[in-house]
Amino acid sequence: MSRVLTIAGRQIGPGFPPYVIAEMSANHNGRIETALSLIDRAKEAGADAVKLQTYRPDTITLDSDGEDFRIESGLWGGKTLYQLYSEAYMPWEWHTALFEHARKIGITIFSSPFDTTAIDLLEDLNAPAYKIASFEAVDLPLIRYAAATGKPMIISTGMADDEEIAEAIEAAREGGCKDLAILHCVSGYPAPPSDYNLRTIPDMIERFGLATGLSDHTLDNTTAIASVALGSSLIEKHFTLDRSGGGPDDSFSLEPQELAALCRDTSTAWEALGKIDYGRKSSETGNIRFRRSLYFVKALKAGDVVTADAVRSVRPGFGLAPKYLDRVLGKKLHRDVEINTPVTKDSVEF
Repeated sequence: MSRVLTIAGRQIGPGFPPYVIAEMSANHNGRIETALSLIDRAKEAGADAVKLQTYRPDTITLDSDGEDFRIESGLWGGKTLYQLYSEAYMPWEWHTALFEHARKIGITIFSSPFDTTAIDLLEDLNAPAYKIASFEAVDLPLIRYAAATGKPMIISTGMADDEEIAEAIEAAREGGCKDLAILHCVSGYPAPPSDYNLRTIPDMIERFGLATGLSDHTLDNTTAIASVALGSSLIEKHFTLDRSGGGPDDSFSLEPQELAALCRDTSTAWEALGKIDYGRKSSETGNIRFRRSLYFVKALKAGDVVTADAVRSVRPGFGLAPKYLDRVLGKKLHRDVEINTPVTKDSVEF
């Protein structure tokens, strides 16, 4: 498989600026107006895409208060899975309006489906790609079903070991997916930067041969920007209008100005990587004249011998390079020289 994929006409991979995905998740907080505004703000911030999550409580879990279904600690401690997803899910009847709005303002929109019926809904909306969430990376039948659409796919790898990542990739290939990317991820909400072990990214690129990126659940942009230097071609971050909004995901999400900074700074980091180049850069051209060179610090006559107290290495750079000092000392002058003038090849028996 190629390390380059295309989503809605945008090429993604090592030779292109990082593809930034603004993850809406549950940050609509039950209001379609908020969801529409999030799409607007993502576009204004410069994100390449906005991503939804498509599930209902009954398609992602069971309505049970049993011990297996209770969240004991962390951000959502005290809830059952059904309670959490009842609060967090996006009504399916919103999807048409959100897809139409994103297309109207010119930002790519796609979603994470959590079962086959979600994929069917998204196919009806002509979603341009699919994102498999970390928790679903072990659901190989779901991956195959999404792959059979022929659409590009991104798979998050949080909690998955190398064998499970390989199995998910193989399922996507078996299903017919040609355009595939994977995201290094830590499924903690939030996750400390120390858990991310970004040096895994180059290994993933080499091992799996795919466009590789980062699904970042840290609280700022540092980890995401650093990942670009290690080869990330995609960056996904949760995005909210207000971190203090009280929704399930608000507290670990970026606000609009932070998303704009992420888009700007990851692009700058990628641009700064450039290529291997030891040549002189365009921004240096005007400063060449201020490099050090050899200057006469005494007035001398033709035939005089150049002594150590007659020459110094100073700025600017119109004289011979300082590396020629030993070849100049002890030589006779061809002509008279004035104080504070450059040492040149035509002034010394060189």
